[in-house]
Amino acid sequence: MLFFVLLALVNGVLIGASRTINGQLSTRAGAFRASVWNHVVGFAFLSVVLLVLRVWPDVTDVPVAAYAGGVFGALFVAVNSYVFPRLGAMSASVLVISGQVLSAVVIDWVQQGAPAPLRVIGVALVLLGLSLPRVMARLRREEPRD
Repeated sequence: MLFFVLLALVNGVLIGASRTINGQLSTRAGAFRASVWNHVVGFAFLSVVLLVLRVWPDVTDVPVAAYAGGVFGALFVAVNSYVFPRLGAMSASVLVISGQVLSAVVIDWVQQGAPAPLRVIGVALVLLGLSLPRVMARLRREEPRD
């Protein structure tokens, strides 16, 4: 279990770095061009990995939902590339993570029924924790200076 927790944390670090790099690229080339480069390089990288592992996927056995996932993934990268340089990494990350947490609750609710009250409290605490940097920054800006 610890391996998967660490893997998820490393993945989060890589996502943050990727979004920042793509955000910088989008300021020069535009969000959609940055997204195209992200996906072209990612496709090339994964193709090499699959060829080395000799596990090329069977494209005839792909569920239709996989195509929607690809569209959502491409849109995710393009939108992040656009908003990261405009909102800053912290604000954009907080908003993206908040959206992911809220959608995860809805998806789990639909698939597994209403979440337990303790889980709802946990989600509320996570969202509160994610919003604290923005709230504190706003409070610092509003403090009267002597």
